[in-house]
Amino acid sequence: MNSIAAAAGGVGDSPSAPDKSALDVQDHADVSAYETVGDPFVDDPKMSARNVNVYYADKQAIMDVSLDIGKNQVIAMIGPSGCGKSTFLRSLNRMNDIIPICRVDGNIDLDDEDIYEGNQDIVLLRARVGMVFQKPNPFPKSIYENVAYGPKIHGLAHSKAELDEIVEKSLRRASLFDEVKDVLDKPGTGLSGGQQQRLCIARAIAVSPEVILMDEPCSALDPIATARIEELIDELKARYTNAIVTHSMQQAARVSERTAYFHLGKLIEEGNTKEIMTLPKHELSENYITGRFG
Repeated sequence: MNSIAAAAGGVGDSPSAPDKSALDVQDHADVSAYETVGDPFVDDPKMSARNVNVYYADKQAIMDVSLDIGKNQVIAMIGPSGCGKSTFLRSLNRMNDIIPICRVDGNIDLDDEDIYEGNQDIVLLRARVGMVFQKPNPFPKSIYENVAYGPKIHGLAHSKAELDEIVEKSLRRASLFDEVKDVLDKPGTGLSGGQQQRLCIARAIAVSPEVILMDEPCSALDPIATARIEELIDELKARYTNAIVTHSMQQAARVSERTAYFHLGKLIEEGNTKEIMTLPKHELSENYITGRFG
């Protein structure tokens, strides 16, 4: 991913190639006949996906997924490895575009505007729909410059004072400012893993996104750092729409209002998180949640 794309919302490892497991979805039992159960639609969506299919060359990784992401909600996407949840998440801000063999069919709208329209400015899209990846990966710059880079690229600050304000506000919203306010000139790579991930979140926030996508943001962190990120996700939903991919059902239960369960490229079930975790409607959802596979 080039630096502009990174500044515009891709704030971690870029998906240079699809996971092998995502490519193998058709090597398993046929799930194409399954219909989504639950309630994948909401009254006031920030983003809407309809009949989305994703292909890597001739392999289909996402099969006819329709799903809404509600404004100022947290939706968790869960499922076993290779189920397509990360592939679908990356489709929401066209991160899959950088994979030459990837093709996306269907409609994905942001505020009723199709993000895959030919005249869509992808850099601006990724400013509106930011992304935080699994492994924290700050730029090799100072803490200050990590956060300031995006606003500079997008012309969001017209003076040093305005830029300082954006940096401080972003770090505060990421619950990091008090820890780094005296070392803003130090390299971001010198922070702890949890602090680096919060720095990446601050970097996404700095370009004023409307949606924040998180692809397993806590998988590389210790329990204390994970708790801080989860608290932050809960705080961020007051300002942003959030979608998170996680392998942890406990984390999904803690941070999300809605949960979408994916299996072999299909959206099997979606609905209220508490209901899905305690009384899933689909046998596949129940088997995964109760630990029979996954």
